[in-house]
Amino acid sequence: MDRIIQSPGKYIQGAGVLARIGDYLKPLADRYLVLGDDFVLGLVQEKVKASCSAAGLSLEVASFKGECSQNEIARLRALAEKAGCSAVLGIGGGKTLDTAKALAHYMNIPVVVAPTIASTDAPCSALSVIYTDSGEFESYLLLPSNPNRVIVDTEIVAGAPARLLAAGIGDALATWFEARACARSGATTMAGGECTRAALALAELCYNTLMEEGEKAMIAARQHVVTEALEKVVEANTFLSGVGFESGGLAAAHAVHNGLTAIPDAHHYFHGEKVAFGTLVQLILENAPLEELDDVAALCHTVGLPITLAELDITQDVAAKMRIVAQAACAEGETIHNMPGGVTVDKVYAAIMVADEYGQRLLDQWS
Repeated sequence: MDRIIQSPGKYIQGAGVLARIGDYLKPLADRYLVLGDDFVLGLVQEKVKASCSAAGLSLEVASFKGECSQNEIARLRALAEKAGCSAVLGIGGGKTLDTAKALAHYMNIPVVVAPTIASTDAPCSALSVIYTDSGEFESYLLLPSNPNRVIVDTEIVAGAPARLLAAGIGDALATWFEARACARSGATTMAGGECTRAALALAELCYNTLMEEGEKAMIAARQHVVTEALEKVVEANTFLSGVGFESGGLAAAHAVHNGLTAIPDAHHYFHGEKVAFGTLVQLILENAPLEELDDVAALCHTVGLPITLAELDITQDVAAKMRIVAQAACAEGETIHNMPGGVTVDKVYAAIMVADEYGQRLLDQWS
């Protein structure tokens, strides 16, 4: 099998970078459809317009209606074609950015994404999640290439609720362990080949960055200020994890997250919060060294991520619900089958229950 790594064409990050965005957009196109929800546009629209005007670019601004659906993409395509736009700029959260990527793909034009939060590693990926107009999952749209530019303004990210940065840490925390598992098993990654040494190195750097800088970055996020630690963690959450998961591979941690969506209890928790618990489950499944488990759990607890089922509001009929979760996590095609040595529903159920007990024992020690 070929070894493949993929990444965005250029990754740009810095405090106040949206005030300089025109310089980064100019080489790609001269007329952009700018997509964002009303809140985000109110926050950054004038800054982006001023920078693009100075760079000699023209913009058509469109308000995102909230769902990355085929109808929304079609509406925006008609608007972009009527305005003669030759590129797309998406600014905001995950669904906005997924819509921008899908729209540019269907129009065969460049796309730039500017995430305003660092809660997931999705901005760098060649993937859009398509929903119905009412918000129900419909399909994954696998794109032929990653975004042409990813531009992250850390002042905007620092202004968001700190819990979102913590969720991004939870999502990124799984990157190294899942890539390591895929490298050991020789699994096919989302990039369509085996993991490269470069992807594995980025995934490990992601983990080391979170361990060294995560607590300090969360303090900055709670104060809504930009520090060197916050800059490093935003890069880890967005770029290192983004390239690491796509070219390194996914394994048990994300499959357990997907399994947790089969019960209603934890629906109101963020993706990365559930992935964090899934990472502990994967480590139990691997029989990882206790020191590794302790380090991961301590970081999660420090930044406010769950390490028990109760912290995900799963407190009733736990054994029966975890059977459901384990079965969903082991469904055909799930990434848990990238684990070396294979898995069974019984093994995953056992790992979930042990991870929960382990987390509770730590909480009792720390209380």
